[in-house]
Amino acid sequence: MLAKRIIPCLDVKNGRTVKGVNFVDLIDAGDPVQLAKQYAKMGADELVFLDISATIEQRKTMLDMVFQVAEQVNIPFTVGGGISSVKDVDALLKCGADKVSINSSAIKRPELINELSNKFGNQCIVVAIDAKQIDGEWIVYLAGGTISTQLNLFDWAKEVEQRGAGEILFTSMDNDGTKNGFANDALCRLSEELHIPIIASGGAGTVQHFIDALQKGNADAVLAASVFHFGEIRILELKKELKNNNIEVRL
Repeated sequence: MLAKRIIPCLDVKNGRTVKGVNFVDLIDAGDPVQLAKQYAKMGADELVFLDISATIEQRKTMLDMVFQVAEQVNIPFTVGGGISSVKDVDALLKCGADKVSINSSAIKRPELINELSNKFGNQCIVVAIDAKQIDGEWIVYLAGGTISTQLNLFDWAKEVEQRGAGEILFTSMDNDGTKNGFANDALCRLSEELHIPIIASGGAGTVQHFIDALQKGNADAVLAASVFHFGEIRILELKKELKNNNIEVRL
């Protein structure tokens, strides 16, 4: 059985880690490089850095920060935000990123997934999908959750897999920052319908929420932000509790 992964997420804006609720009301959560260093020591399996305003501000992810993180941590990390070309990905990987996450650019030009997968291998291509329920249907959003599309979550996820994505990072916008638990029904359906790993995002508040996402949602990894940033849940203690619930993790 493959070990389940615990992934702290660092949403970065203007060089600082921030955290909000339902994608708004952002507050400062610290220096991303120092936080990354701490998480690597604390037992995180991977890290995700999302430059959350890069797409909206039409600029590229900060290469300097990526280089600094690569120098400081010894665990894999994914970088996303404002990535729209083979050239962008090449630069990030050369600076030390292990994977890249694309979202809005993949929706606007789905062929980008094929191009990146063919060039770099699907193991380093993560497609992030932000979605919320509208009249009972999961609808995909782009540009940091600010623009609604006509895409259905499950249809888009299948296309993403077919085009060569290696993983999907699914964030429930309804659950994001609420600390009320993950969208386990949607996670379970994604897991059943796809053959690539699903990372659960949006809603971590308690250890039980992680257990539920991994057992009921059948996620391959769980991503969280504020509960880690503000010390509400310690990664090592979380992993021990997961072990106690017969969930395979690396200790």
